[in-house]
Amino acid sequence: PIGWEAAFALIAGELRGLGSPDEAVFYTSGRTSNEAAFVYQLMIRAFGTNNLPDCSNMCHESSGSALVETIGIGKGSVSVPDIENADLILIAGQNPGTNHPRMLSTLEKAKGNGARVIAINPLPEAGLLRFKDPQKVHGVVGDGVQIADEFLQIRIGGDQALFQGLGRLLLEAEDAAPGTVLDREFIDRHTAGFEECAAHLRQVDLGTVVQATGLTLDQIRATADALIGSKKTIICWAMGLTQQTHGVATIQDAVNLLLLQGMIGKPGAGVCPVRGHSNVQGDRTMGIWEKMPESFLTALDTEFGIRSPRKHGFDAVDSIRAMRDGRASVFIGMGGNFVSATPDTETTEAALRRCALTVQVSTKLNRSHLVTGQSALILPSLGRTDKDVQNGRKQQVTVEDSMSMVHLSRGGLPPASDQLRSEVAIVCGIAQALFGPEHAVPWA
Repeated sequence: PIGWEAAFALIAGELRGLGSPDEAVFYTSGRTSNEAAFVYQLMIRAFGTNNLPDCSNMCHESSGSALVETIGIGKGSVSVPDIENADLILIAGQNPGTNHPRMLSTLEKAKGNGARVIAINPLPEAGLLRFKDPQKVHGVVGDGVQIADEFLQIRIGGDQALFQGLGRLLLEAEDAAPGTVLDREFIDRHTAGFEECAAHLRQVDLGTVVQATGLTLDQIRATADALIGSKKTIICWAMGLTQQTHGVATIQDAVNLLLLQGMIGKPGAGVCPVRGHSNVQGDRTMGIWEKMPESFLTALDTEFGIRSPRKHGFDAVDSIRAMRDGRASVFIGMGGNFVSATPDTETTEAALRRCALTVQVSTKLNRSHLVTGQSALILPSLGRTDKDVQNGRKQQVTVEDSMSMVHLSRGGLPPASDQLRSEVAIVCGIAQALFGPEHAVPWA
């Protein structure tokens, strides 16, 4: 047992004793609120490092990389009303019923509005084949709704071949009926590299596509026909695309397929990376990234009077390597279950055990609390459902969803203990102990 102030002093002392700020890593879970994430990254950068690994490194990092290079921002371009009003929705490498169940009711509305849904996955997903909404009478007593009109049981890793094959078929259809398939005005005004892309797609061998995907040529042609017949197309994806070794290229080809027909920047059309954790999108917006752009760092420095480091920091995998190799000796986790979330559990556990100090800011116990450095702290925090009252005023936090919408989150439950503190209070308490009362940032 340890008091809050003693815990903060212990952490601050360990951090100040490091040979370099880069010998500490600061992990963030995707369930951290925007406000907690912002003060967390501010403290870390004021300390002098960009070692900000987070759960995004292990899920949608390839989406962010691919989208930044293709559309200029690492986020989706659609909202829920877009999905509900699309003509065609391709769901690739994603199991909504298992991983994103709330999405099924949105897809049900889209079906009711006439949308066609094509599921692309190595495994059939029960929720897409027959969805029974428990909140509706027909979902309880009826046979349910068939969400997917077509199920393409693709071979693992065959998605890129499919997207390129579809791109070739769109070009061939445009050649046969010029001006009816591609959106040349959109391509000319808003894209670059079309001729190079088209030249590559024309060389794609459809026999190779059939072999790589495990689909029949008829299935692939039928999907191309669905794209040609649609005025509003959305492609949704999740881990099934991102966690391939060629995930970035696969997502780029999916985006290119949409760009050929101008399917972005208009109602009912665009890209939809479906994220899991409740605020994995917001954390990145708030600065939880080891490679934030210069514009963000400059604005941060100007606002708070600090000097953020410019050298890129460790992502999740590099953090594990650094701890394993003795180049990092302090681990602080803002939520999450680092041991169970990261690849190679044995290596991760061995890396954490080499640390001088491990700190877990948590709402509940998990496996990571049992894998400790020489010293270890569990700092119990309020959850977002807990009521947080400071100086007689009820506090509120926000989160950002996959559609880039920001939502207010109000806790209404009595906390399990009056000893619990919010994540914001915990971060600011550490920062006060670390920097002292005269620091440029008013942590108190």
